[in-house]
Amino acid sequence: MLVAIASTLAFAAVVWITVIATPGWAAVQQTFFDPEIALASLPRVWDGFLLNLRVLGLSLITVAVCALFIALLRTLPGPVFFPLRVLAAGYTDIFRGLPFIIVLYIVGFGIPTLTNTRIPVIVLGTIAVTLTYSAYVSEVIRAGIEAVHPSQRLAARALGLGYTQTLRRVVLPQALRKITPPLMNDFVAMQKDVGLISILGAVDAVLAAKIEASQSYNFTPYVVAGILFILLAIPTIRLTDWYTARLLAREQAGAIV
Repeated sequence: MLVAIASTLAFAAVVWITVIATPGWAAVQQTFFDPEIALASLPRVWDGFLLNLRVLGLSLITVAVCALFIALLRTLPGPVFFPLRVLAAGYTDIFRGLPFIIVLYIVGFGIPTLTNTRIPVIVLGTIAVTLTYSAYVSEVIRAGIEAVHPSQRLAARALGLGYTQTLRRVVLPQALRKITPPLMNDFVAMQKDVGLISILGAVDAVLAAKIEASQSYNFTPYVVAGILFILLAIPTIRLTDWYTARLLAREQAGAIV
C-alpha cells in the first residue's frame, strides 16, 4: 500500500514538472480547457452527441445480425457451399482493408448519387458502420465458432440434433461466451468511429464542436466532445475487464499453481 501511494505521488510530481509547471501550460489551458467555453458549448455538442448515439444504437442491431450471418456462411461445411464461403471471405477482406473514412465517402455520397434520392444521414452512417464492423465482428464470431471443440458437434449430432439445432443450442452459446471480451472491444471502437459521420454533413458531436470552436476561436468544444465519447466508452471498458477476469477465474478454478 505504501509503495502504491509513493509511486502515485512520484507520478504526480513528474506530471507537474513536465506539464503543468511548463511556461506554455497557461496557453494550453486557455485554448483547450476553458471552463466558460466548455459550459457554453455543451448543449450544442450534447445535441450532436445524441445523433451519434442513435447511429450507434441502430448499428449495434444491424452489425450483430449481418456479422452472425457472414460468420455462419464462412463456416458452412461441404464443397457445395464453396462459392458462399468465398463471397463471405471476400467481403471480410475488402471491408477490413478499406479505411472507414473511405467507406463513409463511398456510402454517403455514392448511394444518394446512384439512387438519385435524398437519404437521411443517420441511415447512411448506419450503413457505413454496418459494412465495416460486420467484417470485423464476423471474424470474431467465426473464431469463436471454430474454437468450440468438434466433439461438441459430434455429441449433439449423436443425440439427434440437426445442423441448425446444433449451432443454436450447442455451438453458438459456447462460442459467444468465448468471444464476449473481443466483441466488447469492437463495440468500444464502434463508439468512437460513429463520430466520423460528421464528414457526411451530419451535425453530430464532432461537427457541433467544430462549429462552436470556429465561433469562439478555441479548441475547448473538441475536448467537450472527446469527454462525452470517453464517458460513453468507460462503462463498456470496465465491463470488459470484469468479464475477462471472471472468465479467467472460472478457467483457473481448481487449478494447481
